[in-house]
Formats: sequence, C-alpha cells, structure tokens
Amino acid sequence: MACCILLAATATLLQVFRTFARQEGAGLEAGFAEADITPKFGDTPVYMAGFGQNRKATGIHDPLKARAVVLKQGERKLALVSIDVVGYPLSEVVAVRRRLPGFIYVLVSSTHNHEGPDTIGLWGPSPFKSGVDPSYMKFVAEQIAKAVHDAEAGCRPVTAHLGTARAPELLHDGREPYIKHDELVAMQFLDKTGKPSGILVQWNCHPETLGSKNTELSADFVGATVNHLRAKYGCPVAYFTGTVGGLMTSLHVNVKDETGRSLSDGTVEKTERYGRLIGQLAERALVENKPVRLTPLAARRREVFVPLDNKLYLLGRQLGVLTREPFVWAGDPYKAVPADEKADGKRLCIRTEVGWLQLGELSVALIPGEIYPELVLDKVQDPPDPGADFPDAPVEPAIYKQMPGPYRMLIGLANDEIGYIIPKRQWDEKPPFCYGRKQAQYGEINSVGPDAAPILCETFKKLIEAKE
Repeated sequence: MACCILLAATATLLQVFRTFARQEGAGLEAGFAEADITPKFGDTPVYMAGFGQNRKATGIHDPLKARAVVLKQGERKLALVSIDVVGYPLSEVVAVRRRLPGFIYVLVSSTHNHEGPDTIGLWGPSPFKSGVDPSYMKFVAEQIAKAVHDAEAGCRPVTAHLGTARAPELLHDGREPYIKHDELVAMQFLDKTGKPSGILVQWNCHPETLGSKNTELSADFVGATVNHLRAKYGCPVAYFTGTVGGLMTSLHVNVKDETGRSLSDGTVEKTERYGRLIGQLAERALVENKPVRLTPLAARRREVFVPLDNKLYLLGRQLGVLTREPFVWAGDPYKAVPADEKADGKRLCIRTEVGWLQLGELSVALIPGEIYPELVLDKVQDPPDPGADFPDAPVEPAIYKQMPGPYRMLIGLANDEIGYIIPKRQWDEKPPFCYGRKQAQYGEINSVGPDAAPILCETFKKLIEAKE
C-alpha cells in the first residue's frame, strides 16, 4: 500500500513538473494579497447599502476586504482587484489607477455586497441624502493600492490550472424569463513545487443572504467562501462577481445544514452555509481542472456613453444624491460633452467603461454593471413577449458568443456600477405587462435605461473585433 501511495504521489509531482515546464517559457508570475476595507465607527454613521435607506451599521460580523491578484509577464503586469462593497464608480477607479503607474491594466470590481457601506449614494438617511462618506472612499482607494503593491511584491513563477462546475440549485432567478448563469470558474496557481500560491473564483450571485434587517457589516457569503477555500488549500483566495442581473440571488434558495434542516433567509447560518457550498463547488471545479496558458497578457478597454433615462436617478442627480458627472447625449456612444446649466431639458448620459482581457487561452469580459444572463449566454427572448415595451428591438450581440476560446469568464461590476443591464426587447415598464402579469417585474427601477444593453454589448463586440 505504501509503495502504491508513493508511486501515485511521484506521478502527480511529475505531472506538475511537466506542466510547469510547458508553461515556464511563457514567464507567468502571480501574486495575491488583501487589505482590510472595513469602515471604522466614529462620529459619522455608516449607512449600509443594497436595500432601503437609513439602515445604520451597529457592528461588524466579519471584515470587508480588498483582494488583489497581480499577473506579470516580464515587464508587463496587470492587477485584478475585488472589493466587498455594493459598487465602485468609474471616477474612483480612475483615481486608483493614478496610484498604480506601470500596469497595462487595473481592474477594480465590486462583489456587489449588500451588507457593506453605501459607496454609490442611494442608501443614505433618506432618499434625498447620500450615504457616501468621502473619507471612507479615500480609505478604500488607499487600501486597494496597498493590496496591489503587496500582491506585486509577492509575485512568483507559477502555472495556472482552470476548472468549471455548475450548480443551478444554488441560484434563484427573480425575473422571467428564468435564465440562470450557473457556471462557477475557478483558477488555481501552483508554484514550482506544486504548492498552491493562490486561487481565483468567479461566481454569479448577489451577496445579500443576510437580508435587509441585518445591521452588522459583513462580506455576506463571500467571506465564508474565501475562508473555506483558504482553509482547504492553505493559500490566498480572491472572489469575483460575475453575471448577477436578472436577478441571480441566494435568497429563496433552499439551503440545508448538515442534518437536512432548511435554513432561513436573513440568518448567519444560511449565509455561512451557502458560502461553504460555493467553496465546495469551487473544489469540484478544481478537481476537474486543466492546465491553462495565461500569457501573453493583453488588455483592451473603451470609454462609452450610455443614456441616463431613469427618472429616479435623474432626480438623485438634481438632489446631489448621485454625484457622477453628467454629459449631454448626442446620439453617439463614443462622443459627448459635459452637461452644464444650459443642459436643462436635454437627454443626459453617463460615461462608463467596457473592458476585455485576453490572457493567453482565457478570455475575460469586463462589464460595468449587473448584466442579465440572457445577454451573456445568447438567450434573449425570441420572439419577444407581446407585452414588452420594445418588441422590435434587435437582439444584442451575446457576450460569450463574441469571445475567443477555449476558456471564458465574465467579471461584472467591473470598474463601475451602472445598475441592471437588461435586454431591450425584455424591457417592461408599461402595461400590458409581459407574461400576463398585473404589474411590472423588478429590474427597470435600478437600470439607467433601455439603451444600456444594446450600447454595451455592441461596444464589447467592437473591442473583440478591433485590430491591434
């Protein structure tokens, strides 16, 4: 028996060395680090984001983190950062990038955590006052930069291995047509000895399991997922949010404990159990992993203007609740001028960013909001429901359909949070409502408008098609 175990271990180690030999010529290095971004309690209340107004934090259940992954190939380096907040505006990302010269690309993505502080402005003491604390935003930027610098300092030669696993039972879709993006992507980085250097996980779900009544700051299930994998593999873990529009959520998912007892929404027990289940799903993905070449490192991005038609958002801008810079829409997604006092009555738009990473064999879409699964998986309803507001709208070019293989991944809330990105022919604000419903489904109230999806999906298509 001992001889068999020794032979198996030797075979595994030889495989690691062979894989490393194949990939070492590509010169891939990776480093992982994290920094604490938990707000400090003092004279200023901490308003919690994601549900209603005036939800003040009363304590800390578990810390919030900025988790950074730095990939290097020679002098080329890029940083991928995930932060445990509801969203992070493009203007803040631009400021972070100025702190990090020398990178070909810096991504800052939010997990879309509903149990952290307001970083957008919508969840203050009332609908008429922002919940953003400028001093906290400065602190987050500093900690993001620290995490990236620490990750860069820890870069070591690695090989990468990628696996996927599906779990439709771990997602609830809150809107018809019911389309789930139920694929988890996990990447493991191994050093020359075959020891794990770090793990990157991407899953498609709102971190909101603790619910609207919780008043303790938490990373929600993300913290439990990271802790589970860190304990299992003994290495740093970075979690990234993917396709969460639609609504992809853990609420209403039947999660049971080890004895088979169903756990309730809004409880610590369900939140931590769900996080461990996602960790176990990542384990399944890594069991089936394959070596993946992540070099050369290439990144493209494009600024784009999207019409701002949401009346509540427009009101929030007038009240100073939403402070992002407005532009005047001129019919061109790639050209606009800043709005001034003479812009009253004109259609406004906002500036955001679409990105694409081609990391060797892995293609990564970077989408600045909560995109619906239909737009990613090429499952936009066709023919449209007769009750839709824009039934003649063309089907948007699907994100995954545009991406070169053999491996694909999407990171949502990438470098911005503009809300739900809804297929235009599924937009449904006006009666008669789709699917025979007596009232509209949830979604449009948290979207900038019906033209966001066509513009963003077409922009991503142009990024893929652009020549160097």
